[in-house]
Amino acid sequence: MPVAVRLVAASCLLLPACRTTPAPTAPSATDSPASPASPASTPATVPAKTTTQIAIIDRPITFGDGRKQLTVAYRQRHQDPQASDIAITPKVVVLHHTGRGTLEESWGYFEPPTIDNSRPNVTAAGDVNVSAHFMVDRDGTIYRLVPETWMARHCIGLNHVAIGIENVGNDTEFPLTDAQVAANIVLVRHLAQRFAITHVIGHFEYQQMEGHPLFWEREPDYRTQKVDPGPAFMAAVREGIADLELQGPPGSP
Repeated sequence: MPVAVRLVAASCLLLPACRTTPAPTAPSATDSPASPASPASTPATVPAKTTTQIAIIDRPITFGDGRKQLTVAYRQRHQDPQASDIAITPKVVVLHHTGRGTLEESWGYFEPPTIDNSRPNVTAAGDVNVSAHFMVDRDGTIYRLVPETWMARHCIGLNHVAIGIENVGNDTEFPLTDAQVAANIVLVRHLAQRFAITHVIGHFEYQQMEGHPLFWEREPDYRTQKVDPGPAFMAAVREGIADLELQGPPGSP
């Protein structure tokens, strides 16, 4: 298992489990259950360029027919009543922290297809469990949980266009690490090379996106207050991707 992204990013050959191919094409909601499978070509909207070599370990959460149907139902309720699949075209990357201290606990929270009842306001908004596309462990190891072009429930108003990156930890007893900052920088660069990404935001900044054409939430009272992954973490990541000239939320520096 890699322990530092800066060591493995230069050569994927260090990890037989790593994958640097583009994400699978998203299926319809009626497709059979599958973990990330056959790679598809990078969207035509992204100019051809050399893709950053990065070690990504696939560790898919359960995303079979049941979760797909729940995802479509969530999408119909919150974004588009005519939605019929879970396909997205990524334009935004949202950074999060899991609020938990270990990879196993964090991954385990996302694994069940249906959400638990410990968060009533979130549970009331839909049955599909929260999740994200990537999880970065405290040593900087990057795991892919969901294919990048499938919709994951991780950010109100932006799920239909956003890739989510969860970082194991929180802002108190398990503060995010320098290795996670480095991994997020490498991962955002990798995603920006593969997709037409325009924005990178922290979860705590999502409400600043309201009024922007990319933000769409059909229920005006469905909002939650977020603090993750925190201003200091976002500032450090943004410093490392400044040359990409990706936007933050409207009004940000």
